Amino acid sequence: MQITRQADYAVRAVLYLARLGPNQRAATGHVAREQHIPPSFLAKIISQLSIAGLLHTSRGARGGVTLARDPKEITLLDVIEAIDGPIRLNECVDNGGCTFEEECPLKPVWCEAQRELVERLKNTDFGTLSTQQQPTSSSCAS
Repeated sequence: MQITRQADYAVRAVLYLARLGPNQRAATGHVAREQHIPPSFLAKIISQLSIAGLLHTSRGARGGVTLARDPKEITLLDVIEAIDGPIRLNECVDNGGCTFEEECPLKPVWCEAQRELVERLKNTDFGTLSTQQQPTSSSCAS
């Protein structure tokens, strides 16, 4: 499973805002430059996050974007689902989504993997992420 580029950009934008501090506003152009996000793409992302109640936006000379809630109250799951919708590893995890549902030994594996992923994302908040140091290595252990 891979989250969309749009969800990745959304996560980076929210993390950037969380690191600014309480009630700090940033111009969308500044966020786009700092996070290497195409400005037109970021505008769409910010709109979706605003509709989901995660960001506040304001126009004008002193306008910009700010978090709508405390970073500790915004999770990775909130941001990813605001952009990509509910997480589904495959059709098997939906009730009635699998033609082999009754005799398939894989469904419990997919369901458990999805539960674990959703739980991990739900328990990871931007308050915690914003205070963590950046890793010295960019590779992931498999």
